This record gives sequence, structure tokens and C-alpha cells, in this order.
Amino acid sequence: MASKDVQNQRRGLPRFLPGAPDPDQSLPASSSNSATQAWPPSLPLPNSFLPTLDLIIIHQQVELLGMILGTETSNKYEIKNNLGQRIYFAVEESICFNRTFCSTLRSCTLRITDNSGREVITVNRPLRCNSCWCPCYLQELEIQAPPGTIVGYVAQKWDPFLPKFTIQNANKEDILKIVGPCATCGCFGDVDFEVKTINEKLTIGKISKYWSGFVNNVFTNADNFGIHVPADLDVTVKAAMIGACFLFDFMFFEHSLAGL
Repeated sequence: MASKDVQNQRRGLPRFLPGAPDPDQSLPASSSNSATQAWPPSLPLPNSFLPTLDLIIIHQQVELLGMILGTETSNKYEIKNNLGQRIYFAVEESICFNRTFCSTLRSCTLRITDNSGREVITVNRPLRCNSCWCPCYLQELEIQAPPGTIVGYVAQKWDPFLPKFTIQNANKEDILKIVGPCATCGCFGDVDFEVKTINEKLTIGKISKYWSGFVNNVFTNADNFGIHVPADLDVTVKAAMIGACFLFDFMFFEHSLAGL
């Protein structure tokens, strides 16, 4: 078992599904922490590609009007597979007042559609706090897939030093943790948020904010992200990780100078 874990770590992502027995036999996995929830058979999958993807690329589109006028416009994202082919398109719905006065803390809804224009995932973000000095009423996302059916949540956990989040199922039970670096500025490099098991002993994936170059990161808000996960990870968890990626963009990289 140990030799297999070492080999998997060298390959970048261990072939581990949440809910499987923990490698440390002294700490068996709890059945309530299972991330392998069955997708309801009566509902269509978000996309025929999503269940098999091990890399999801998210590219924020540049808003020329916002660059010229210096105003905050609604975010738009292309979601692509590992070949660079677009499989989804995400659009933020929010009012101008929220974007202007609440800035990166604004409440909004992100609607994700497939290439046929059918909405497959809805991400709802309420107005919440975001400060290491405030241990309550922190950031949270609600994930619906398909729209109207809640499949999970992404919730920020208070920590004075590191950005920490949990991926929760529809019953708000923690199934995975996401732990970011102490400094999210990037310093001319990628920023990785590691996706871990609940006991934080095993890393099963990561959400990376890619360094896009000095000009793009300083003068635009266009960010590029990569979600690295096991291909057979449950589609509801993958949908939640896409929502988490949007949340990280709002919280840490929305301002142009944040990419430095």
C-alpha cells in the first residue's frame, strides 16, 4: 500500500476516491464523509464530458469595456477540457450596485450552460464576510446541478493563517477540504489550492491559478485556472470544485494587481 501511494504522489494525483478506506488504518474513513453520492438517474448529467475529465480549464474572458472605463463588469468564463475545447460557458448575474459598492464580496449567481445553451449548473453566492478577523458569517456557495437541485456547498472555514474551505454535500456534511497557501499573490508563479481528505492526510487534487504573464495579470482581471482531479471523482464534487474556483477568483484574484 505504501509503495502504491508513493507512486501515485509522484504522478501528481493519487487515485483515491473520497469514501474509500483511509490509507492510515488507524483512522478509518467515516461513511458520513463519502463524496461518492450517486447522481439521480432521472436527471441528466451536467455534460457528457464532465464524468471523465481529470483536468478542467477555466478561462476568464477579458472585458474591454471594464478596462477602458475602469468599472467592474459581470464576469464571464469559458470552461474547457484538457484539449482546450469549450464544454461550458459561465456568466455572472449581479446588479451594478453590488459590483460597484460590494466589489469582490458581492452577491451573485453564476449560470453555467453547455454548448447547446442549456443551463446545467447554477452557483449562488450570497453576500458574506471575508476576513481573518471575523470568524463568523464567512463565504459560502450553493451548487445546483441541474438548476433547482442542490448537490453541494463550498464553505469557508476560519483560519488566521491559511485560506481553508470545505466541500459539503447537499446535507451540509463535510466531504473534502481545500487548503490554500499563506500568500495568494503568486509572485510571478502559479497559486495552488490543494484538495484534501477530511483528515488532511491525503491530497487528491488541486485548483491552480495559472500565471498568465506580467501584462495580463497587472492590466486585466482575466485569470486562468486549472482543476486537477481524479477522472472518476463524482460529478457533483466536480461541479462544486468549479464553483470553488469561481469563489477563489472573486476572493483573491479579482483585482488586477492580485495576480502579482
